[in-house]
Amino acid sequence: MPKKENIASEELPLSGTPITALKNIGPKRKALYEKLGIETAEQLLAFYPRSYIDYTSPLMADQCENGANVVIEGKVIRKYAPATIRKGMVLYKMLLTDGLHNINLTIFNSEYAYYGIKTGETYVFAGKWNRTGAAYQLTMTSYLPVEEANVLRPVYSLTEGLTSKMVSTNVQDAIEHILPGMGDPLPETVREQYGLIPFDTAIRQIHFPEGTEQLEAAKKRLSFEELFRLTIGLKLLKGRGRTETGVRILRPDLRPFVKSLPYELTGAQKRVITEILRDMASPYPMNRLLQGDVGSGKTMVAAAACYAVISRGYQAALMAPTEILAAQHEKTLRRFLEPLGIRIGLLTGSLTPKQKTLMRQQIADGEIDLVVGTHALVQDSTHFHSLGLVITDEQHRFGVEQRQKLGEKGENPHVLVMSATPIPRTLALIVYGDLDISVIDELPKGRQPIETFSVHSDKRERALHYIRDHLDRGEQGYIVCPLIEENETASMTAATAYAHELETGIFKGYTVGLLHGRMKPDEKDAVMADFSSGKIQLLVATTVVEVGVDVPNATIMLIENAERFGLSQLHQLRGRVGRGSKKSTCILLSDNDGEDNRKRLSVMKQTCDGFLISKEDLKLRGAGDFFGYRQHGVPSLGISDVLEDTALFAQAQAAAAELLANDPDLSKPEHTLLRQQVEEMTRRSGKN
Repeated sequence: MPKKENIASEELPLSGTPITALKNIGPKRKALYEKLGIETAEQLLAFYPRSYIDYTSPLMADQCENGANVVIEGKVIRKYAPATIRKGMVLYKMLLTDGLHNINLTIFNSEYAYYGIKTGETYVFAGKWNRTGAAYQLTMTSYLPVEEANVLRPVYSLTEGLTSKMVSTNVQDAIEHILPGMGDPLPETVREQYGLIPFDTAIRQIHFPEGTEQLEAAKKRLSFEELFRLTIGLKLLKGRGRTETGVRILRPDLRPFVKSLPYELTGAQKRVITEILRDMASPYPMNRLLQGDVGSGKTMVAAAACYAVISRGYQAALMAPTEILAAQHEKTLRRFLEPLGIRIGLLTGSLTPKQKTLMRQQIADGEIDLVVGTHALVQDSTHFHSLGLVITDEQHRFGVEQRQKLGEKGENPHVLVMSATPIPRTLALIVYGDLDISVIDELPKGRQPIETFSVHSDKRERALHYIRDHLDRGEQGYIVCPLIEENETASMTAATAYAHELETGIFKGYTVGLLHGRMKPDEKDAVMADFSSGKIQLLVATTVVEVGVDVPNATIMLIENAERFGLSQLHQLRGRVGRGSKKSTCILLSDNDGEDNRKRLSVMKQTCDGFLISKEDLKLRGAGDFFGYRQHGVPSLGISDVLEDTALFAQAQAAAAELLANDPDLSKPEHTLLRQQVEEMTRRSGKN
């Protein structure tokens, strides 16, 4: 079972029995539970174990892997006298045998366990295994008498002062006294149709499984329920307060736009444009997420949507998270839309007050058809004449409120959210719960896979010569560094010092540029303009080049300290090359020889598929770290796995759709408990 964060599931109602109603929970333990987000007995029952100790299949000493958490069966041969190694730390040691091997057992600071274990008796021990030569050692975490060891015991994510045994005891009390009165939120018809066990059985088996089959049945039931409730909440959320829009774009003629393009749209782009046009023709505002890998052509789809809206007399706005990305979009959109008579403006924080005033006046007067900008677009002083379409790029860098605030500049305009961070559909549905989803899963013709290498820093000079060979062919390149300035606490190469070293050393005679986040906007723009025009041959940059920078002649990138970046970020950085038809290369420089880092960089070498990479990134980092999805105001998952439960999610969605078709507002008596839980879920996630 996947490890979960140290929080209680948010899915059961906050209202309920105070946790202090359970035995042995006074003010001190209550405060510890509150640190874990647990305030009621019902929430404690939803605080599912993060893993289990399987006492049913103990290993022999020669079967145990060094450094692993293991379970062994052993007879106690000898107990040694306790030894105080420092103040507050007592070491207890014993000698065991598994019948073939002697094992040294170590227990830290547990007098209770030491005196509870008897010489000559056989127990099943769990703990960390270590082998040095022919010597075996187990640092014990828990144990059971052999006659009681036919069980799976829960392990909880804890805070200091709480033990799994304490939690288990309190959960057992809640199961005995609270669970019988809770009811089952899943209708019996749904349980029967999808082969799910009752709620009370699932709760008992998830905390105290009688075997692996019972545990799997409990996980399936509780995961289904969680996804079912989430789906219903999201469906109700989409429909709640949904008002009609006056911006109905009926049968726009896109032929002039398509005809003006220098290349043919891909099948995926055409499909997504059709989905967008269908949405914008409906009486309700479009709310759609456009997902696409690096270089898949999302901006061209956005341009088509803008053309459709503007051709019907409305304005469009595109908001980007950085001035560099906003300027890039403005340049691209101007190239394709301005020849068609569309007036385009750029509104960013770096404009002079006079420029901002003039641009805002033109927007308010309807003299600008499409405005591209940063957060300056959502400021109170920005007004639109007739806003029909709102586009936000790299949505996860904003937040729901900024998107909504931009949408409030018009009368229920259509909303398109773009993201170049590919994530599995299950997670996308959770993160962007109020949006429909479109995916561009096809790259434009002529794009070649980016060849990726991973090398040690002792090969840096060779890699730099390889970059120089590309520059000598008239191509351009990037070198990406994680830091801007020298830092005494870090050994990483700083971009400023490195750029100076390069332009006075191996790249003397070449034009080397520097780009980082602390530069003034006009300085960044000047550097990017020079790089785009070819005046700068080699750009040394921080992650400010992660998104949006589009220079087709850039064919090679070297990323310093690659171990410092997440896989998805490495993929985004790598996507700055390979924008044209020439073969491109990315070199990942890292001195970290750890197994995890080798696995990560191996993924980058094997594939350029952003969806596969994000899946591996999720496995390594977990969804919270990967995307920070808590900031989006959607409920977290307590037991479901966003990678593994896609089939179950599909079943839960089908069941939710069928139930809501027969009872759209959950008003039937048999759905009362479900409705209460859905309302509580949306209240807690800040979506009411």
